[in-house]
Amino acid sequence: MREFSRPHIVGPLLSGGLADTVYEVADLEPGRVQLARRDPGDPGRWSPVTARTFRDEVVALAKGLLASGIGFGDRVAMMARTRYEWTLFSYALWSIGAQLVPVYPTSSEDQVCWILSHTEAVAVVVEGEDHAMSVGAVCDRLPALRSIWQMDTGCVQALCDQGRGVPEELVHQRRWAVEPHSVAVIAYTSGTTGTPMGCLITHANLAAECDTLYAGWGSLLAAPGEQPSILAFLPLSHIYGLMVQVACIRSGVIMGHEPALTAAALVPAFASFRPTFVFAVPYVFERMLKCARGVAEEAGRGRLFDRAMDVAVRYAEAVEQHALGAGKGPGPWLRAAHAVFDRMVYRRLRAVLGDRVRYAVSGGSPFSRELGLMFAGAGITVYDGYGLTETTAAVTAQPVGRVRFGTVGCPMPGNSIRIAHDGEVWVRGNTVFAGYLGDRAATEAAMHQGWLRTGDLGYLDGDGYLTITGRKKDVIITSGGKSVCPLVLEARVRMHPLVSQCVVVGDNRPYIGALITLDPDALPRWQRLIREQAAAGRAVVSANQALHAEIQKAVSVANTAVSRAESIRAFRILPAEFSVQDGLLTPSLKLRRDAITKAYAAEIEQLYAG
Repeated sequence: MREFSRPHIVGPLLSGGLADTVYEVADLEPGRVQLARRDPGDPGRWSPVTARTFRDEVVALAKGLLASGIGFGDRVAMMARTRYEWTLFSYALWSIGAQLVPVYPTSSEDQVCWILSHTEAVAVVVEGEDHAMSVGAVCDRLPALRSIWQMDTGCVQALCDQGRGVPEELVHQRRWAVEPHSVAVIAYTSGTTGTPMGCLITHANLAAECDTLYAGWGSLLAAPGEQPSILAFLPLSHIYGLMVQVACIRSGVIMGHEPALTAAALVPAFASFRPTFVFAVPYVFERMLKCARGVAEEAGRGRLFDRAMDVAVRYAEAVEQHALGAGKGPGPWLRAAHAVFDRMVYRRLRAVLGDRVRYAVSGGSPFSRELGLMFAGAGITVYDGYGLTETTAAVTAQPVGRVRFGTVGCPMPGNSIRIAHDGEVWVRGNTVFAGYLGDRAATEAAMHQGWLRTGDLGYLDGDGYLTITGRKKDVIITSGGKSVCPLVLEARVRMHPLVSQCVVVGDNRPYIGALITLDPDALPRWQRLIREQAAAGRAVVSANQALHAEIQKAVSVANTAVSRAESIRAFRILPAEFSVQDGLLTPSLKLRRDAITKAYAAEIEQLYAG
């Protein structure tokens, strides 16, 4: 199949902008709980924020922004982690017709300078002193910048105090002037292969995305009769995280905020907030599974955990085939084994998310079939989707009740997918952006007769499910002329409990190689196990040889998914993980392949020496 479309299930935004929802809900249901705010004195307690309270806070801040000189159409940058003030500033800015410019809090001074200069931002809101210093260091190159406000020094209250004398009517006058096709956000691409591009995202784009998701998938958000709740922990400076925020506000979903994207922070946050649904990236699910296996291994139940996951995969495969009309579902033995492991293993895995989550969404990068089957078999069905900054997040998603693991689902209602002759994925729909800021040539190059060229490679099956095979720019061509998409190999290697990251290399080389980093939490547990085996009198080779042999297992398993010409023939274990701080990962945790190959050029040469 070369093209597949689905009709709209919601109408377009006909008037106004995103901020209108805040005022409409407050008028109709003032006591409705809209958000939950963590108690500063007790991180385990969450205080409800009603629609009326949130509206009043938005108005007060919007008045302060007007008093400080922020005008209609002005651009204001936000450089902070995911926290309540982020949402408050978003809706205050949209209430007065200003445009939001998200900046990753981990951005370098040069990146901050580029975004603020490119957008001609008149003000920037930062979280802490380190962010303020990053902006301050480049202020002399930003003639348009007039104000820097810092959350941690009470800028919200200071602005509200400043705006006390501003008539509320002025806020509404500017809000009523906002039109659906007004720019709401200038969201920058991750810049994995070059300078980040500023994507113009309109109020209509975000409304279409969020309203379609709720209309088509809202039944998954919570059990019947239960108000949905979502813990927002993805960066709001990324279009995916920002979409989650807007979807919660537009759909009446209670939203809480967690600033840290680490297991140490997320586990207690899930336990106290107890969300009914989760939006995450594959990294979170991978870490969750590896942490659970690590706990089991520490208790001497590693093999039991592995058997449970094997049953989960087979059980989920049987359920999947039955849902797609190609099988009878799990047999009696499989159902019995699954029930036993549900009591012993799966319920513990679900408890990590607060024990109320039964469905989740993964986005940002492809979610492997194996991982999807494991979670589905453990009682959490993860709906994988696909999208770009240019498509206002998801443009495809798994249909409700008809998940096909390993794919990214079908086009969302109102969208179309086309596979070009070279295998590139093209998309079209109401969520496609309005163009790149100040770059008509780049916009025209990205668009073709209404279709957005995504730069991704993939294919459609006979039922319209899309499978992403890689990025056009990431395709490796060996010296023998073999084209290799690294995505499948990398995902399979990462499934090993010890592996954290994997980068496949081999451009213009005789064979495929890989750079592999190890999970810093899993490695000590494995080392202790090796020492215990040696103490028990078993013949154990040196630690380095044992580690290499263990990673070779992961590589060998991954190689079964590809032909011999595409298989990994050699690998190097690196001493440390790639990170955002060292410039080898984007803020959304994607690999910066060019930077990695330059940083580890010597190690790559060693792969091919002799």
